Amino acid sequence: MAAQIIAITIFLAMFVLIVLDKIERQYVTLGCGLATIILVFGICMRSVDAILTVLNLKTIFTAEFWHVSGAESEASSGINWATIIFIAGMMIMVEGMAKSGFFRWLCMRIANMVKYKVIPILVTFMIMSFVLAMFIDSITVILFLAAVSVELSQLLKFNPVPMILSEIFCANLGGAATVCGDPPNIIIGTSLGYSFFDFLTNTGFLAAISLVFIIIYFYFAFRKELKQNAGSIDISAMPDPKDAITDRRSFIFSTVIFLIAISLLVTHAMTGLTVASIGVFIALLTLICSGKQAIHLLRKVDYKTLLFFIGLFVVVGGLEQTGILEIIAGFIKNISGGNAMLMTAIIIWVSAIASAFVDNIPFAATMVPVIQELASSPAMLSTLVYALSIGTDIGGSATPIGASANVVGTSVAAKAGHPVGWGRYCKKIAPATILVLIICTIGIFLRYF
Repeated sequence: MAAQIIAITIFLAMFVLIVLDKIERQYVTLGCGLATIILVFGICMRSVDAILTVLNLKTIFTAEFWHVSGAESEASSGINWATIIFIAGMMIMVEGMAKSGFFRWLCMRIANMVKYKVIPILVTFMIMSFVLAMFIDSITVILFLAAVSVELSQLLKFNPVPMILSEIFCANLGGAATVCGDPPNIIIGTSLGYSFFDFLTNTGFLAAISLVFIIIYFYFAFRKELKQNAGSIDISAMPDPKDAITDRRSFIFSTVIFLIAISLLVTHAMTGLTVASIGVFIALLTLICSGKQAIHLLRKVDYKTLLFFIGLFVVVGGLEQTGILEIIAGFIKNISGGNAMLMTAIIIWVSAIASAFVDNIPFAATMVPVIQELASSPAMLSTLVYALSIGTDIGGSATPIGASANVVGTSVAAKAGHPVGWGRYCKKIAPATILVLIICTIGIFLRYF
């Protein structure tokens, strides 16, 4: 009982400190992770086995960690090293793409194709945000899209906030479509052994349908504001997209590596390569092609985020080892009365509401063992997996603090002299979030029940 109380206290303290954002979040999770090891596993449980299980280092040295021959899933208990390694590898690839000017070139090329007309730019940038976020971390997608949107707004004389808000939402929506799109999906997929194609044909299908409705929604929500603010367009005065390419050789290499990464992710269920293997291969390929710039790319990796994940997994491991997650699963099962449809609805909407106010990454990591406990069959587990993915990824869009992409996008707008308050953000984005959640809930019910 003492171990459970302390584990819950540490977990809640971690959540509060992350929300308050007074201490860098990697220090919060690492500190709470250390407290879990010492207080919960060391003093209360006096279990070396629990510590070793949560640290989970031995899995890295198994053949199954790098290549699987069937549908085996990787251990979800403790630190999910497959997630850490995959994210690190993709970070290196993205840094290489950014340094070559790939993202700015893509944005300017698309703007040029639609003749720099504001409404078509809004629609095409929403689609581009969705598609890129299927393969690249949504934070990176928004960082570059928002910056280019601000640049275009200064050239074309319109307010960039509507465009940035729509890009944020579509990035989170696109992230829900694949196993590598958003960190919650990476955690869920690598923990339970779901492939890129599994997510693409399930959450991806729901996300694509939702995108159609969202484009229509944002078109009517922002068209008057963008048309009123748009100035006259002198295409000859616009920058040449080719000027965005800083290094043509690196640009070509980056594009090829990106296509290889997509191919490996799409086919990894057939090849047996795990996401950890793909992450390492893509990172090595990027570093080799970067030549003398390899050290620079390694320095640009967001190690703070990787440390954040490590500490987070340890804290959640404390809840799992002390049986807290089994209690939560039992509570949800009792409320739903064992009704699969009600249980699925609870997972979607509770995940969405929670993710709107707290970081959806720790919530997803916490809920993975819970849905395992709730599932009475492999088919039911799949349904709950996709419900959790939709809830955490889409729910995080509802408020300015619900997902990291939201914080990044609104920060870029504020630095450009266009601050976005909670009122303005939620007035436009919260209804869009509810709309997509309703569509996805109905879609899951029709498809799986």
